[in-house]
Amino acid sequence: MKKGIISAGHPQTARAGAIILEAGGNAFDAAIAAFLASFVCEPTYVSAGGGGFMLAHTQAGKTTLFDFFAQTPLNKRPVSELDFKKVTLHFGGNTQDFHIGLAAVATPGNIAGAFHIHRKLGSLPFKVIAEPAIELAKTGVPITPFQRYTMNLLQPIMTASAQGRAIFTTPPNGSLKPAGSPLFIEHLHDALYSLAHEGERLFYEGEMGKQIAADCAARGGYLTLDDLRSYRVIERQPLQTTYRDMALFTNPPPSSGGALIAFALLLMNKFDLYKSLPIGTTDYMHFFADVFYLTNLARKHLFDAHIYEPDVLQNLLSPDALNQYAEPISSRLGNTTHLSVADAKGNTAGLTHSSGAGSNYYVPQTGIMLNNMLGEADLNPHGFHRWHKNRRLSSMMSPTLLLHKQTGNQTMLGSSGSSRIRSALVQVISHLTDRGMPLADAINYPRLHLENTLLNIEHGFNADTAQQLTLPKGWQKSVWQQTNMYFGGVNAVSTLANAGFAAAADERRSGVVISV
Repeated sequence: MKKGIISAGHPQTARAGAIILEAGGNAFDAAIAAFLASFVCEPTYVSAGGGGFMLAHTQAGKTTLFDFFAQTPLNKRPVSELDFKKVTLHFGGNTQDFHIGLAAVATPGNIAGAFHIHRKLGSLPFKVIAEPAIELAKTGVPITPFQRYTMNLLQPIMTASAQGRAIFTTPPNGSLKPAGSPLFIEHLHDALYSLAHEGERLFYEGEMGKQIAADCAARGGYLTLDDLRSYRVIERQPLQTTYRDMALFTNPPPSSGGALIAFALLLMNKFDLYKSLPIGTTDYMHFFADVFYLTNLARKHLFDAHIYEPDVLQNLLSPDALNQYAEPISSRLGNTTHLSVADAKGNTAGLTHSSGAGSNYYVPQTGIMLNNMLGEADLNPHGFHRWHKNRRLSSMMSPTLLLHKQTGNQTMLGSSGSSRIRSALVQVISHLTDRGMPLADAINYPRLHLENTLLNIEHGFNADTAQQLTLPKGWQKSVWQQTNMYFGGVNAVSTLANAGFAAAADERRSGVVISV
């Protein structure tokens, strides 16, 4: 019998998890191993200095959301003192602004998350789980074609510091390293080895933390040693709802992604998509554009201003709210990585994490670049530097579990892609439940994404259908000429009653599946 299966965003990330499954580790051990390896293998969009979430479903049937996302600082300082710079990145025909610098850094949670999850659910020693990542960090990993693409996309951030240039460029001309060449992060091996043997206190209270605090104080950041010392992983009860005949568990508030996915699916629950909405048609595109647009309106009116209030979910997902927002549809019928793991014992884990676009600040002598969560517009809907003190930032990251009520089959999935996470997951979940698509087909079917009133239509839809699509006045559409990472990166695993495992990885981000 197979020991387990993993779906992840990089071959060596997946391989690290597979090594631990092969060694007898459970799904949570494997998820931590892959998590640590991603710091080495996927440094253009994740690092030890970021934050994330893991949804864990144990063989005993308990489901827990581990929140180790970034925390806002305890105190503010005058804007005139801050190191905070705007950088514009280009995604095909779209642009997106990010802010970098020490004032963009929120308190990181990834290292605390790895150790906390291990204490709660791990079965192998942490040092053993960390070995694959530490080994990879010795020499680095070859640059994959997809990674080279992301390096080019993020070049203004990746090469803004001497440390970044040493990692991603070739002297003397400073051109980006080509695909196939080794990507080596100096000092990261020693940092991971020290953390594995000394524990998370090294980062939050020891030499690393003291260096972060000193640099922030001297060079325009917010974080202090008190911010690092007070950071805690939070175990949350997942948001649970029902879509068709599936129980759905996802990330609850204060994160926004799971709540908005639930809202969109509950809107869709009012319609029989299989019978009334042929896939890929203009009606299909109109329907999803409406769902995304109305979900965005609900977010604006019912969620963002109330995100820390205890009844925010009750109000957002109330029958009255859903009926109100479903009516317009009726009258006419808008950087991250994710890994999923399952083991033979019945445990499943979905882990999504990010360092944003990166802050451009590397903790000296560690190879660890910190996040820029305070500089990401989608995480700061009220404007930059207006965050509440000492609060978890809201996130679109939404590791999600689908549990079939009758068969017991379960699918763990999640996505990368910033604001595109929820649109990607809503469409994949619909393809699985409404269309009965195989997992790989559901993930790799072309997608739509609504950004304000711009409907992005991915390559793969019928070209004539996309061109003929008419939209409401004031809306625009962008018909992409290629499949693109802009539309997310969904990686998923399924455990099937009496039939073993299934898994699929998103071709948009060169995802990989390994079974052992």
